[in-house]
Amino acid sequence: MKNFASVAALLLLLCFPVAFSGHDYGQALSKSLLFFEAQRSGVLPRNQRVTWRSHSGLNDGKSSGVNLVGGYYDAGDNVKFGLPMAFTVTMMAWSVIEYGNQLAANGELGHSIDAIKWGTDYFIKAHPEPNVLYGEVGDGNTDHYCWQRPEEMTTDRKAYRIDPSNPGSDLAGETAAAMAAASIVFRRSNPAYSRLLLTHAYQLFDFADKYRGKYDSSITVARKYYGSVSGYNDELLWAAAWLYQASNNQFYLDYLGRNGDSMGGTGWSMTEFGWDVKYAGVQTLVAKFLMQGKGGRHTAVFQKFQQKADFFMCSLLGKGSRNIQKTPGGLIFRQRWNNMQFVTSASFLTTVYSDYLTSSRSNLRCSAGNVAPSQLLSFAKSQVDYILGDNPRATSYMVGYGNNFPQRVHHRGSSIVSYKVDRSFVTCRGGYATWFSRKGSDPNLLTGAIVGGPDAYDNFADRRDNYEQTEPATYNNAPLLGVLARLSSGHSGYSQLLPVVPAPVVVRRPMPIRKPRVTSPVRASGPVAIVQKMTGSWVSKGRTYYRYSTTVINKSPRALKSLNLSIKNLYGPIWGLSRSGNSFGLPSWMHSLQSGKSLEFVYIHSTTPANVAVSGYTLA
Repeated sequence: MKNFASVAALLLLLCFPVAFSGHDYGQALSKSLLFFEAQRSGVLPRNQRVTWRSHSGLNDGKSSGVNLVGGYYDAGDNVKFGLPMAFTVTMMAWSVIEYGNQLAANGELGHSIDAIKWGTDYFIKAHPEPNVLYGEVGDGNTDHYCWQRPEEMTTDRKAYRIDPSNPGSDLAGETAAAMAAASIVFRRSNPAYSRLLLTHAYQLFDFADKYRGKYDSSITVARKYYGSVSGYNDELLWAAAWLYQASNNQFYLDYLGRNGDSMGGTGWSMTEFGWDVKYAGVQTLVAKFLMQGKGGRHTAVFQKFQQKADFFMCSLLGKGSRNIQKTPGGLIFRQRWNNMQFVTSASFLTTVYSDYLTSSRSNLRCSAGNVAPSQLLSFAKSQVDYILGDNPRATSYMVGYGNNFPQRVHHRGSSIVSYKVDRSFVTCRGGYATWFSRKGSDPNLLTGAIVGGPDAYDNFADRRDNYEQTEPATYNNAPLLGVLARLSSGHSGYSQLLPVVPAPVVVRRPMPIRKPRVTSPVRASGPVAIVQKMTGSWVSKGRTYYRYSTTVINKSPRALKSLNLSIKNLYGPIWGLSRSGNSFGLPSWMHSLQSGKSLEFVYIHSTTPANVAVSGYTLA
């Protein structure tokens, strides 16, 4: 048997030499972003690259008196489900936040930002009032009865919403997380839009926290397809973590510290992460805060969050007290239906956690012993390589990548001839008879789509009716953006504890740029020290803009009860301080600045640093 296995392995390598060679992660990244353009609903832009698609869902929301045109179809159907769409946007934004520089180096930062904005533009429409959020357009039952192109669907397009009488803390919480994470992405390239997103995130979190309930108890038509099994506590913690990252508002850090135990953040030991269960993601983010030295009085609670994050990572590596199942070919396996969603999301968490640990010069603590952070990145690479073809079937589970990929995807748009090629009407049931049942390859290539993937024994059947394995989903692809960007840049370590999202740069003509001083010396006025540094620059319409980060440090042994700053020669927006006339003070949420602590504020303008000085203070 041993000799037979060796011969079989050799034959497999000879038959599929390309699949087992090194992968082009940059190419896979580019293809994965194209999938989001294939999933677009609404009026498609002129720069649409997936040209077999056309406008669709142009009357969405009309019957409810609201404009819900836009957004994404979640998978192979024509329904817009709010919960998985929001998770998709959150994960795309997290990818850009952590690996924006790597995305830019691959020429895909702009496409990534466009993909995020397609989602957030829709969420703004879906949130017309502080305590109202539309969470679904279309009905899975009637939609699944038909097999039609989105451009001519005849199914019911009813819009479903949550409000104080019909709450949905999980849906509102996840959407708040998406808006908050996206606000970080746009902070430099589009500050006004970033502030708008953050405003929506604040309102959505308050709505989710005040009017508690599971969204599938209010939008019952979603329960069969995207039921909230985990409840809403994980989304409330998840949203609070993202709002803290986006705003640096102590309220949200305190929320995590106060509620970590009661809401399960420190109690649940997870072996999955996805659109329903967010605990592993929360635990990873809180561990990051702890590594950044932001635990403060919540350090003991946050250490318990980190222990659970460690548990998740160790279970993936097979070095924990309870390890996740893997196929014989090495793919983590959670369930038969669309298992790949758990593969890509877990791969993302191990990638960022590897870089967090490396940045903090720490090892992963598992029951089997300490583990070097590089092993987490190697694990993520092994999962991505499996997806791209390094598996017993030598099959790429990304459509359009490699030589052997799924040809009969469970997807209405790709399986029916393009509306631009043949506008003959495809009826509801006629689509099943003519197109769904076809044995041939899809007429439209769904480039970049990650399908559901193989079973627990690495088996896969490329059939259109095999929806468990051949249906793609946006939340399969979203976490992969960051992983592919990271892998494309090599195995070297990164300092990820304070990542900066680069702004897309368009230089119309060569021009000399006079760079301002990058870091100003520490200036002290009594017990208060001030240090400024330039953290980024970009060119827009021929002018160079600079982002400055200013840190105010309390060097007194006593707390600062109040602080007045004078800021002169400031010619742009500023964030992180309260303002009264020409004087600036502690932000409204910060009642004092404790001894040895610091606060940070940022501003943007197109010249040398502003003149920041202390004009007054009061000690406790």
